[in-house]
Amino acid sequence: MIYSLTGKVLKTTPEMIVVECGGVGYACKTTLFSLADIQGAETCTLYTYLAVREDAIDLFGFSSEEELDCFRLLTSVSGVGAKYALAILSSLSPDQTALAIASEDIKTFTRVKGVGTKLAQRIVMELKDKIAKDYQYLGSPSGSDISKIARPSSNVADAIEALVVLGYTQSEAASCLGKMDPALSVEELIKKGLRELSSGKF
Repeated sequence: MIYSLTGKVLKTTPEMIVVECGGVGYACKTTLFSLADIQGAETCTLYTYLAVREDAIDLFGFSSEEELDCFRLLTSVSGVGAKYALAILSSLSPDQTALAIASEDIKTFTRVKGVGTKLAQRIVMELKDKIAKDYQYLGSPSGSDISKIARPSSNVADAIEALVVLGYTQSEAASCLGKMDPALSVEELIKKGLRELSSGKF
């Protein structure tokens, strides 16, 4: 099994990174986040996953172990192949993916090209318990972070609901308001949340 590749970046395309190791160029299918991470670099390290099928052998490479772990997690869901997993991870970071699953945010997944409501629901249904248990495996400092997101204070929950009504996704609202003082009033949380969200940071 190939755990990782470290070598010279020979070529990049919108869907692939070619890394030369020991005179051999390895073509790794990847995400936009990984491509952005190695943009302009002469060398890189990619954490890899080798998929062997009857009709093809595909190598996938990611700039972080967290992204690789999330790719494996997504492809464990029935109906989610490598194509969908790469599309999701080109739109959402591993932490954003985990947050969307934990908060049962179907809307965030359906914004990814090709992912319909039924597939998004299946992702959430099959992974929410695993994410709640193993969220730290995807890079969170603590698995308890998910429980804080899943059970926010009353004011924060009301503010999240208000922001969702205003057009933001539940994961965007939860990620933004989760960093704020839960003792603030609903109105203050909404105002601060709108400022943060409109700034483009989320």
